[in-house]
Amino acid sequence: MSPEPGVDTPSWGRWFGRPGRSLTRRLIWLASGWIVLALMLTGWMLTGQYQESAFRRLGNVLSNTIDDVVIASVAAPEGVTVAEIKDGRTLRGLSGKYWQIAELTADGRMRVLVRSPSLAGESLYADSELPARLQASLGALVSYNDPGVLPDGSQPLRIAASMKTLPGRTQPLVFMAGIDRSDIEMDTRQFATFTWTALLILGIGLVIAVFLQVQIGLRPLFDLRNEIADVRKGRAARIARDYPTEIQPLAEQVNRLLDHNQEVVERQRTHVGNLAHALKTPLSVMLAEAESDPTPLAGVVRRQSEIMKGQVDHHLRRARAAARAQGLGERTPVGEVIDELAVMLERVFQSKGVEIDWRAPDELAFLGERQDLQEVLGNLMENACKWSTRRVRVSAGGSGLGQMIAVVEDDGPGLPADQRDEVMKRGARLDEEAPGSGLGLAIVEDLTRAYGGRLTLAASDLGGLKAVLELPAAEA
Repeated sequence: MSPEPGVDTPSWGRWFGRPGRSLTRRLIWLASGWIVLALMLTGWMLTGQYQESAFRRLGNVLSNTIDDVVIASVAAPEGVTVAEIKDGRTLRGLSGKYWQIAELTADGRMRVLVRSPSLAGESLYADSELPARLQASLGALVSYNDPGVLPDGSQPLRIAASMKTLPGRTQPLVFMAGIDRSDIEMDTRQFATFTWTALLILGIGLVIAVFLQVQIGLRPLFDLRNEIADVRKGRAARIARDYPTEIQPLAEQVNRLLDHNQEVVERQRTHVGNLAHALKTPLSVMLAEAESDPTPLAGVVRRQSEIMKGQVDHHLRRARAAARAQGLGERTPVGEVIDELAVMLERVFQSKGVEIDWRAPDELAFLGERQDLQEVLGNLMENACKWSTRRVRVSAGGSGLGQMIAVVEDDGPGLPADQRDEVMKRGARLDEEAPGSGLGLAIVEDLTRAYGGRLTLAASDLGGLKAVLELPAAEA
């Protein structure tokens, strides 16, 4: 049921309910999207957590270095002196581990007082915001990244700074320590590469698992759909396979519906047969009595009774066709029916020398009962033989749209375009001297409409009339 005008369908409903989209494909794409999103967030969080842990370890090293410098520092009148620190890396030039002591000037800048021998005359970088951050948290450790003291930037540093006060000195000092973080960044990149590779493999495996699960999980539904299609096309009468517990009730309900439809069709056929018997018997009695009475009144009764009998046959035939069309489809080979009718009609019209040329593919089948196809094609072919000079041509084939098309042509006088609609009416006869009741084409049209088909008349290239019949076709 489509939503009412002006009512917005929820976004998930619009996406899942959009026509023409496969449910399997939608489920796979939805699950795959969530898997990819979850794995991306996982990879990002793991990489970030690993890097944060590595920086925390560096922070501990830098904090210990600052503590060692603070312990070794002594305030002196001329500034600050630092006793020897037993750390070989801070003694070698540009070794990758550094420390320095600075003081804040009146204009807010930092002036380096003492630096480690490893700095080789260089200074650790301190941006303009560092003094404010240190003063806001006196004694706390402030960490940040820096390109390093080398001009080519090949030795990026992790720097930690803290503001502390030495005994004998009122103005606090800024103690800074730096260490090469290249190894940490390389380890982080390796960890990220390994993590993303592992998550990619995991993601591909999960997507494949989802695909297989959806395909296998929905396979019973696909099988049920195919069985229902086979029943509709006349290949099977019932759903015969066993299905999982979740789907078996649906299959049973479909079978009950099929049984009910078959029961309804059989009941309609019984009613139609009873009605035919109830009406034809009195009509036959009236005709028999009229035949034995030579009076004009008996002639009128005889003619009207024949008309009534024809009308009863017409409507009963239409009712039977409607009941059969509502039931399950049956397969009727078209070629066999045309061949039987051609042989019979050539014998009937042997005095005229009528030749019926027909062709139809062996695999072509009518989705309906044999009796109805014989009724439809029999009327059209008999009409063509009746009005033809000698030749009748019948051809049938599939249209590719679940329909079959049968064409019946003759080489007779044909029919003007303005009279083609007239002959489709019940009882219409353009030639009163020709035998018949005038119900042939009307019967054909009614039966065709009962099956959802169509009958059209046109001019034939043989010179006579061409009847084009469209009916449902059974799939091969």
